[in-house]
Amino acid sequence: MFPHDFTPTGFQNMNENVLSKLKVLTESAKYDVSCSSSGTVRSNRAGMVGNTVGGWGICHSFADDGRCISLLKIMLTNHCIYDCAYCINRRSNDIPRATLSVSELVELTMEFYRRNYIEGLFLSSGVVRNPDYTMERLVRIAKDLRTLHHFNGYIHLKSIPGASRELVNEAGLYADRLSVNIEIPTEENLKRLAPEKDHQSVFAPMQYIRQGVLQSSEERKKFRSAPRFAPAGQSTQMIVGATQETDKDILGLSSRLYKNPTMKRVYYSGYITVNTYDKRLPVLKQPPLVRENRLYQADWLLRFYHFTVDEIVNDEYPSLDLEVDPKLAWALRHPSLFPVDINRADYELLLRVPGIGIKSARLITAARRFSKLNSYQLEKMGVVMKKAQYFITCGELPMRTVNELTPQGVRRILLPRKRVYLNEQQLILNFQDEDNGSFLV
Repeated sequence: MFPHDFTPTGFQNMNENVLSKLKVLTESAKYDVSCSSSGTVRSNRAGMVGNTVGGWGICHSFADDGRCISLLKIMLTNHCIYDCAYCINRRSNDIPRATLSVSELVELTMEFYRRNYIEGLFLSSGVVRNPDYTMERLVRIAKDLRTLHHFNGYIHLKSIPGASRELVNEAGLYADRLSVNIEIPTEENLKRLAPEKDHQSVFAPMQYIRQGVLQSSEERKKFRSAPRFAPAGQSTQMIVGATQETDKDILGLSSRLYKNPTMKRVYYSGYITVNTYDKRLPVLKQPPLVRENRLYQADWLLRFYHFTVDEIVNDEYPSLDLEVDPKLAWALRHPSLFPVDINRADYELLLRVPGIGIKSARLITAARRFSKLNSYQLEKMGVVMKKAQYFITCGELPMRTVNELTPQGVRRILLPRKRVYLNEQQLILNFQDEDNGSFLV
């Protein structure tokens, strides 16, 4: 999405050649969804340009608190030496190609910021010549923005798989967040679709980033003036639906990645059929958006609701239920644990109740110390009674719980009504988690 005055007359300082490159490279960058600026706050300061908060712009992303932020999401180049089957920018594709120089991309970023279109930069690239050559150019862009233009806004850099430790370490000094995309969850399928890549080239930079963040944290405990290294941590992305991995495979890998304390987010990207001629790929009429959304919900349970992977998906249930959210699916498989007494259950058990989110669980444990809670008070605390009523007791509630109605009966009652969807966003919204509102995707 471009600003309304995205024309040569709106950018008098840029020539038409740069603008045509911009259109090609922003289009090529749209398939990378690992674009979030959560985890860092840096306000405007005297003598500096930009900040990491506020405003509207070109690429809408969301912070952990739900705030909408704007980024210039662009590739340095969409030329690439690799021929990955699932990538629109693969070497063998006959598509418009473009490459921006370091100075051109720096100037573009500053021009967009001066017009209040963006609050930061999300920069990725195809691999040209070799990983280090490409990574060195990405680092120069971030360095020039910080040191020459005193840009204080958010910068997210994609670390190139296979890049050297030295370049990754330098990138962390200028970027708020670094990310390396896993792309395909298993090594076997990655080799089948991208023979020139392997997981080791991804995991090595991840380890460099982890070590840099932890070392920086220790240094700052001793010296407050020590430079910060990638203060917003790192993220990664996996493609969902291009290969035959189950949700158990995907979430198992995510769980292992989250054991790295610097891994802030795993993104899931429903496979989009872009290279229909490649017979190694499935032919899908539309991306698996509902499955993608269920994975985000399951990811939320792993990170914030204290669920384990085996509780969400296992050998008996290797795939997520596409009709109901993962927490409701778990509750329906474990009716013996319900109903839960709202006025007595501990915090961990309250988190397992469909319709009760983190915020409302905390409010319940705090408020019940003073008086017994009823359904009216629960609603005021944000509990989604439409779901929760079948899994809780609190005095005046009717005794029509999951045990009286049976899990199948509750499932039929709570199944979302079928709708005619006008676009992808409506499809996603219909399946959002209702525990204290929707989570960020």
